[in-house]
Amino acid sequence: INANLMFFPVALQELYFLRMQRAEEKMERLENRMKRRLRVCVATCNRADYSKLAPIMFGLKAQPELFELEVVVLGSHLIDDYGNTFRMIEQDEFDIGSKLHTIVRGEDEAAMVESVGLALVKLPDVLQRLAPDVLVVHGDRFDALALATAAALMNIRILHLEGGEVSGTIDDSIRHAISKLAHYHAVCTRSAESHLIAMCEDHSRILLAGCPSYDKLLSAHQRDDYTDIIKTWLGDDVKEQDYIVALQHPVTTDIKNSIKIYELMLDALISFKKRTLILFPNIDAGSKEMVRVMRKKGIEQHPNFRAVKHVPFDQFFQLVAHAGCMVGNSSCGVREAGAFGTPVINLGTRQTGRETGENVLHVRDADTQNKIYHALELQFGKRYPCSKIYGDGNAVPRILKFLQSIDLSEPLQKKFCFPAVRENISQDIDHILETQSALAVDLGGTNLRVAIISMKGKVMRKYTQPNPKTYEERIELILTMCKQAIADAVHLNCRILGVGVSTGGRVNPQEGIVLDSTKLIKEWSSVDLRAPVSRALHLPVWVDNDGNCAALAEKKFGHGSGVENFVTIITGTGIGGGIIQHGELIHGSTFCAAELGHIMVSLEGPECSCGSHGCIEAFSSGLALQREAKRLHDEDLLLLDGMSVNNKEQVNAVHLINAARLGNRKAEGVLHTAGTALGVGIVNILHTVNPSLVILSGVLAQHYVTPVQQVISQRALSSTRDIKVVTSDLEEPALLGAASMVLDYATRRTY
Repeated sequence: INANLMFFPVALQELYFLRMQRAEEKMERLENRMKRRLRVCVATCNRADYSKLAPIMFGLKAQPELFELEVVVLGSHLIDDYGNTFRMIEQDEFDIGSKLHTIVRGEDEAAMVESVGLALVKLPDVLQRLAPDVLVVHGDRFDALALATAAALMNIRILHLEGGEVSGTIDDSIRHAISKLAHYHAVCTRSAESHLIAMCEDHSRILLAGCPSYDKLLSAHQRDDYTDIIKTWLGDDVKEQDYIVALQHPVTTDIKNSIKIYELMLDALISFKKRTLILFPNIDAGSKEMVRVMRKKGIEQHPNFRAVKHVPFDQFFQLVAHAGCMVGNSSCGVREAGAFGTPVINLGTRQTGRETGENVLHVRDADTQNKIYHALELQFGKRYPCSKIYGDGNAVPRILKFLQSIDLSEPLQKKFCFPAVRENISQDIDHILETQSALAVDLGGTNLRVAIISMKGKVMRKYTQPNPKTYEERIELILTMCKQAIADAVHLNCRILGVGVSTGGRVNPQEGIVLDSTKLIKEWSSVDLRAPVSRALHLPVWVDNDGNCAALAEKKFGHGSGVENFVTIITGTGIGGGIIQHGELIHGSTFCAAELGHIMVSLEGPECSCGSHGCIEAFSSGLALQREAKRLHDEDLLLLDGMSVNNKEQVNAVHLINAARLGNRKAEGVLHTAGTALGVGIVNILHTVNPSLVILSGVLAQHYVTPVQQVISQRALSSTRDIKVVTSDLEEPALLGAASMVLDYATRRTY
């Protein structure tokens, strides 16, 4: 070959020799790597991350010809109050190279910051002495952030486990910060991989491995001695699937609320009366207050509770696998528990955004004991299909192979894969300023109305047409008006999230079906509204009764905002309403709860539109007042001096109210009777559901509020006389309530 090179130009000869030299150097580097073991330092901060790191540590230890394992222990592992969990690392026969006391006690925000600072002071000496090729860091803890920061500044390669995931607290920010410092990533799910790529991480340095803890739990959760483990931790009389595992941690961005949720959880568990294994919370800010709540309630001495600081994770998996339910906000509930099909109740926002299996019931707005108790009733004792969202049991072999592929001769400086940026990005401002909105539809007896309503309750645009008399014409008009609104929404910079429909009659909101209609809306019974509207508009659709929608409107935009128990009563052509109990709308077993207009207040009263006699609606509705106004007019007892009725004008409730205002005793008597009937009905409501607030809505509300308050003060039990009665400030309760169904539920699954 060398003889033939004389015929090539000098430049080509130089290029040939340069390539040969580089190939030889590469082969030499590969041979050196095969001879030299990769020094891997695994740093563990607490019992939770050790459950993920231990399988990798065992894998590294099992291949001493390829890897040299160094172990660093810091954080809550070394604190007695949290179980001195470094001992289980020693029991697993790992040599701990360094133990660093890095936790500043206080369990508040300042202590967390000081702990990070203390770790940064102590870590450089350790990392300099160990001189690892790669540091393995897990998750999203503040201790891990200190580890990653120190290693990055000391030019040590970092492999980050479980990056790219999304939860609902400060952990998100810490996790993503560690990902930006890390050189290599081993993720659990396809979504996490996509998130890292979106964060401009190099795709070639991201391994979709699965969760390392799954390697152990998928093969070991059917241990023969699981009954012995249950008896050890919960007592000899406890059987499989007849106990609860509870683990709740503080949310550092909302400590006060997380303590409240913890207290409500304990109250619900006490009331549920099932044996419960409850673990102490982690060391985050707020944990001290949570432990104080637990001790104030006597949980450690309660016969139904076993309160522990730590359970070895192989035994903990057994306890979770065979539990009747797991409750709290630990990531174990939304991750590992799915592998066993164990039912889980996830409380609060700490795991918001996590991928979960169908075994998880979210109670994100866990603001009442009753709500958590009801969730326990729904979940306890169920079994779900096993989920493998977070792993298939082969994560460790993939991670070890990934470690072997690391080329230590490559430049250490990270490269970010930024997307191409257009020169002109001014159009993006439209998307940034886009207003999330709902299409609201109100089907009244006279008119059909559609509105675009923003997240803050502003009516961006409204459309009104007469309500057609036939089903086909009505559906066609609804779709036409909605399509027009959707087209206009583009120009208004509104993004339509869905369609909410308010209609008279009895509605099954779960199926979106109008079961029975009012007499004012013809051909409107057994009508599936959701399917045709959703199919035509390609949007999710919610449907409910107009009275319920009025209550939802008050809950989101009106006097009911922040009120847990209240009743809304609509006073218009008919009488309707909605009941909010423990923050939830009451529908009833056959979807006719809160038919408040048909509460009977007299056995001998006038006939009601429902066919009965003596209902509130027969006395107090607009139609009832119109009936009485016509009777007085026919008897020449309605009009006073200065009043007149056009021959073409139909006598109605307005004439009656004007006559009463001018001193017509007969008209005053009719209004007094109507107000008394409504007041008596409201007294019955107060004695039945005991709300803290009554909201009168509709055109007649201002005329009834005083007589209703008088009846309550005279006839209600003393314990309910101080309940507040107010008139609604909302101009469009039906439309706003229809919109609230969309705005509250279109973008999130809640309990």
